[in-house]
Order: sequence, then structure tokens, then C-alpha cells
Amino acid sequence: MKTTIAFFLCSILTAAFFTHPGMPEEPVRVVSEGIDPDVHDGRLRPALGVENIQVVRANRTHPEMADRFGWTYNHAPMLAYWNGKFYLEYLSNPFGEHLPPGQTLVANSRDGRNWDIPTQVFPIYLLRPGPISGNESGMAMMHQRMGFYVAPNGRLLVLAFYGHAPNPSGATGIGRVVREANRDGSYGPIYFLRYNSLAGLNESNTTTFPFYARSNDRGFVDACNALLADKLKTMQWREEDRSTDGFYTVPGPILQAPSVYHRKDGTAVALFKASWAALSSDEGNSWSVPVRVPSIVTDGAKTWGQRTEDGRYAIVYNPADFGSHRWPLAVATGDEGIVFGNMLLVNGEVAPRRFFGRAKDFGLQYVRGISEGNGDPPGSDMWLTYSGNKEDIWVSRIPVPIRDRMIGPVEDTFDGLEAGGRIPDWNIYLPRWAPTAVAAFPSAKNKSLKLEDRDPYDYAKAVRVFAEATSVRVAFRVLARQSDRGRLDIEVLDHRSCRPVRIVFGEEGRVRAANGSSRVDAGPYQAGTWYRVEIAINAGEGKYSVSLNGKPVVASAVFAEPSASVERLLFRTGEFRTEPTRQTDRYAGADLPGADEPVPPSIYYVDDVVIR
Repeated sequence: MKTTIAFFLCSILTAAFFTHPGMPEEPVRVVSEGIDPDVHDGRLRPALGVENIQVVRANRTHPEMADRFGWTYNHAPMLAYWNGKFYLEYLSNPFGEHLPPGQTLVANSRDGRNWDIPTQVFPIYLLRPGPISGNESGMAMMHQRMGFYVAPNGRLLVLAFYGHAPNPSGATGIGRVVREANRDGSYGPIYFLRYNSLAGLNESNTTTFPFYARSNDRGFVDACNALLADKLKTMQWREEDRSTDGFYTVPGPILQAPSVYHRKDGTAVALFKASWAALSSDEGNSWSVPVRVPSIVTDGAKTWGQRTEDGRYAIVYNPADFGSHRWPLAVATGDEGIVFGNMLLVNGEVAPRRFFGRAKDFGLQYVRGISEGNGDPPGSDMWLTYSGNKEDIWVSRIPVPIRDRMIGPVEDTFDGLEAGGRIPDWNIYLPRWAPTAVAAFPSAKNKSLKLEDRDPYDYAKAVRVFAEATSVRVAFRVLARQSDRGRLDIEVLDHRSCRPVRIVFGEEGRVRAANGSSRVDAGPYQAGTWYRVEIAINAGEGKYSVSLNGKPVVASAVFAEPSASVERLLFRTGEFRTEPTRQTDRYAGADLPGADEPVPPSIYYVDDVVIR
């Protein structure tokens, strides 16, 4: 008996302390110091040069500004690049999660920054006649774990799944639908690709759309057949389908939302929700028994993994496990696709949830990138998509190689950049109603950075990372178009996102600066006037000084927060926010007043940024 117990304990210790990353018992490992979940950015350093771009801003009363429908639950986006365009698919409900009716839309963009109004690709589906328990509407909901497939013959298939609410999976599912995206921007007819056998559904008893094999387009049928034969792709359907006909090869429990990439040795790695992972050495025909990866600390949101253009690997997820509050969105990188580290911030902006709805979790969630084989946009950037608060749809462009440190001085005039184009080495947060862009102002030859804000509940933000320093001088010019409304917060941050230096061009036409826990009045400012701002920072003393147009206005102000060094300059058209918190109830609250109406714009220009 003692021998048996000793062997059992030895086995536990061996599993706990002698597992090897990359093996079936631990497919991947993330080495991280952890985050601070009490702040939205987790106190992570940002990945340099990331653009966070809002694709769809939900709008109930002015649908022409959003999706033409006015629906406010938008979630589960997918991404592909084909025929010179980005394709972004997401599902949409009028108010909340798993509440019918449901539909699926696709938005397009040539450059990833400017997006067309979405197009409905899968409409509301009327259920077969007869009473349906738990769904009095007579309409199905939509669910999808896979959005796109670029077939070997070059055809682009768009996919989604119909099911009964409130649970579309298994015996309450209807089936997976497919249609082709045409090169002229139109879409082909809708077909069922696979029926839900657990519900007893097949071609003879399912209405509205025909079976794909009935199509007269041989190329389309071939593309569908190729997808059905691709076990690495179809494994994404298992959660919804749950058939027992041997179609799926992943053993064990029903796991959700796999992301699959190939590591350098050719092994396929599947990353599921809730920290699960598995390996396949034969292209998905068989899998290791899935295990929970202890170093991936996350909750029920999705995890994404991929190989990046520089031959390295990235894993992206919400690195915190506190239920329905999903922030920040972070990326960790590695060389072999096995061990990941140096976790960095992708997006840590959790805006107020404007519309109440069922199960509308707070945060930046359900991240997906471009799956292997689904296109390669120009350049080396990594592209991601996700939802914000399950109501807005976002994309992020992450420059590759992914890095977090700067060296040398900063001298940004913006003159050599294209107006409206990308801004190298700046981290830009781009709500649709609060854009930041290079502007031909004051002239086409003398450009500047323009921050514009018309959003009643969000703001524009631009961050310039510089070489970490204990003593540094920061200088720039700033012009406000107005002085009687709006505000521009100017801050200098350290590596943990602490904000020791805080200056505000305020709504009352005054410049103010933090001095410890109080504020110092630094004098008035006038609309339409350029001001040269110089900030001398001494982290060793915990103090800073400010001058405007060469005149000292703040002397030896005490840091608002202790910081041993600084490394970021931030411009933001609104106050720092802490809501929602981990304690905020996702089922409480109401629609925010005036959320659908833009406010009068506040506009600021920044130029000649010099940091030494």
C-alpha cells in the first residue's frame, strides 16, 4: 500500500515539475510576470506602433452610421485577406447574446484602416413550422467558430452556423451554411454545407437553402469538398455540430474555438478557449489528448496563435481569469511556437458599454487573426480582429517584428508622412468618431498630428514610446481649435503605465499640471494658437517642470505617482478612465444617453515632437 501511494505521489510530482513544453502534456508554455487586472492595460508595455482601429461602432438610432440595421450586439469577428481586400465577418443580434433573430455580416477594406459599411451575408433564418421550446420568435440565431476558407482552387468560401436559441449547439443546431465571395464584391447563393445529424436534419427536411452538392458550379463544389476534407479546418465545427458519425478527430471533451498553427517542426498546435491545447503530427487526422495549459491564465474568451512574417510566433489572448471582464488584449512571442514570453499590450482601452444587453461582457475579446491559408496582406504586419464589449468591432495592426523598446532620441515632424496614412512608431487608438491622423496642417509641407473627438463616450489617443530614461526633456508644439470645450490630456508614463507627469489643456481654457495630488494652474491658452511645450523630467528627484513658449509656468512639480524612470509620451482627448472594474456587473446598467449622436468636435494638432 505504501509503495502504491509513493508511486502515485511521485507521478504527481513528475507531472507538475518535469513536464517539457512542446510535448502532449504541455503543448505550449507562456512565461509571464502577470498583469494588474485593476487597470485596463494590465500595466503592460505596449507593442510598438500598434494601430487599434474601430471597424463598426454600434448605433441603434442611426443605423446608416453603423451596419444599416441598428443592432447593438456584435461579436465573434473573423478575418481573411483575399483579392486585394480584407474580409471581416461577424455575427449580430438586435440586443444580446443568443437572443434571436441573428444574422452575419461582412465588412471590407483595402488597407485595414478604412472600412466599408458591412454587408449582410447570412440573413435571418425562419425555423421550420411548429412550436419550438424556448424560442417563441420562430427565428434562428447565428453562431460561428469559422468564417472563411480560401480553397486550393482560389475560391473564397464564407461560412456560418444556424441554430435554435438560446443554445445553438448539438441537438438544437440546424446546420452550417456556405456561400462564395465573388471577385466583383458580390456573393453567390447560400447553401447548407453540413446538416446537424443530432437534430435529425438532412436535405429532405431542411428548408430555405439547398445542399451545396446541388450547385451547378463545379469549382464551388470542389472548394466545399476540399474544406470538408481538411481536418485542421473542420475541427473548428465540432463544438456546434457534436455529431457522433466519426467526422471529428479531436478526442475528449467538447472544446471551444480552436486556433491552429504549425510550429517549426511541422506539428500543428490547437489553442482552445479556457487554456486548453492539443497537438497533431498528421494534419489533424489524430490529436493528442487535450490538456489545460497552466501558464495560459485566461477565462472563456478565445486564444489566438500564429506564425509571424519574421519566422517567429505570437500568441494573443486576455491574460486574466476574472469571468466576464476581459482585458487587456495582450501578445506574447516566441521562436519555435512552443515557449512564449515578453508579454506586451495590444489594446487596453475598455470604453463604456453604451448599450445594455444579455451577456455583454466588458472588454476586448474573442480575438482572431488570419488563419493559415486565408491570405497574406501586403507588408509584414500581424492583423487581428475582436469585439469591444460585444457591441463594437475592432481590428489591430501590429508591426512585425514585435518589439517594445526604443533607442536613441525622438524627432518627429510628420512632414514626410502621407496625410491620413500610418504613423511609424506611434501607438494609435482610433474610434470611428475620434480619429487620429497625419494632417496637412498648417500646410502640405508642414504636416502635424491631428486628434479629433466627436464621441460622447470615447476619445482619441496617441502614444509615443521613447528610450527609457531617468532624466529627459520632452518638447512639442500643440494647437487647440477651441478652448471652451473638450480637453487634451498630456502625460508621460513609466514602463508600468504609472502617470507621474500630467498636464491638461482643459475645457475652461486653462492649462493645468499635476503637483502630487493637487493641480497647478499654468495659465490660459487661446484657440488657434501654437504653444511650444517643454517638460524637464527628473525621475531621481520625482519632479518635473513645464514651460510654455519659453516661459516657465510650473517649477519642480512633484510626480503624481512614484516612478523611477519614464518611457512614454501620451496625448488623449479625454480623462483617464477606470470603469468598468472587475466588480462591475455585466447584467446591470442601461443604455447610455446620447450614445448615438456625435458631439461638436474638439480638435488638437501636435507637431515637432522632440525627446532627448
